Amino acid sequence: MEPTVRWLTTEEQHAWRSFVRMHERLMGRLSRLLQTDSNVSPADFAVLVELTDVPDRRRFLDIARALNWEKSRLSHHIARMVKRGLVMRDECPEDGRGAFVVITDEGRAVIEAATPRHVKAVRELFLDNVTPSELRLLARISEHVLEKLDEEPS
Repeated sequence: MEPTVRWLTTEEQHAWRSFVRMHERLMGRLSRLLQTDSNVSPADFAVLVELTDVPDRRRFLDIARALNWEKSRLSHHIARMVKRGLVMRDECPEDGRGAFVVITDEGRAVIEAATPRHVKAVRELFLDNVTPSELRLLARISEHVLEKLDEEPS
């Protein structure tokens, strides 16, 4: 016997649907801008951002965790990025199963060219449309929900 479902109230439904619509529209618009303005896919951009957050190289598994991607998805994506010269795969001498991903000069040039336009779009589409107090509240809400998600395995 399944427990009774706690249906969403009108207010909860409105908040949830508004959040989902905002997220989908923002991500869709940002993705299209990245692709058209910089010829960078959102997935490439996400991987390159992860690689520029560290000074040298990043463990394969750490990138997968940070992006919340399956290992196989990241493996296939990295292989395509290697073919395009954006990243290199570097085997881990201490752990034969482990590998590092290293951004190349070409990858760094791509992310450096794409980032200013992306930041401008994030500002215009999102940040300029919320007050500082709304932004702080959204950050607190997001952090709280993320902590709860991290507590419960998927």
